[in-house]
Amino acid sequence: MKKEPEIDKMCQRYPDLAGLRSTLDNAARMIIDCYMRNGILLICGNGGSSSDAEHTVAELMKGFEIRRPLDRSFKERLARIAGKRGGYLAEKLEHGLPAVSLSAHTALTTAISNDTDPDLIFAQQIIGYGSEKDILIAISTSGNSRNILDACIAARAINMKVIGITGKTGGKMKTLCDILVNVPAVDTADVQELQRPVLHTICRIIENHFYGKNK
Repeated sequence: MKKEPEIDKMCQRYPDLAGLRSTLDNAARMIIDCYMRNGILLICGNGGSSSDAEHTVAELMKGFEIRRPLDRSFKERLARIAGKRGGYLAEKLEHGLPAVSLSAHTALTTAISNDTDPDLIFAQQIIGYGSEKDILIAISTSGNSRNILDACIAARAINMKVIGITGKTGGKMKTLCDILVNVPAVDTADVQELQRPVLHTICRIIENHFYGKNK
């Protein structure tokens, strides 16, 4: 994979992350390949990591830093179907890179918690949504959260790839990941502060690949 200027920018701002250069290259390439196969990203985390999961989905499902105009033929179809309103949609809507936060479905997660086991809130969704074309991004500051570990186990059983975003040690999750992005921090707040630029950098690389200079 070619050298990514976005990783250079991240390392200039966060020198402690310089040791993750090749790991981030590999993670971004894996996600790009997933999208090329029409796969989706499933992302999960607890607490602050849940917020990071939803934040990452937001950067992928609409324009992050680059405008993503719809194809001309699709714009024309919108206009044919709904006239002026279709034309408005054609100008405002953008391409999205499909990603789902497994933390976002309150009715579903509480049903699983109540009816089955709270530790299975993510694994059950992996069974429902996942396929071998897809990737799980599992975010855990410790790498030891039971519900995250169960999600990784379920994903591997489906032959999904797993990218773990963790703290320094990787915890128990490191044995369940195809790629482990373990930022060099241990305390929860410090880990989360370094995970955000990592996730932003991955999103920038992916968006540039598909939409740079409005490809």
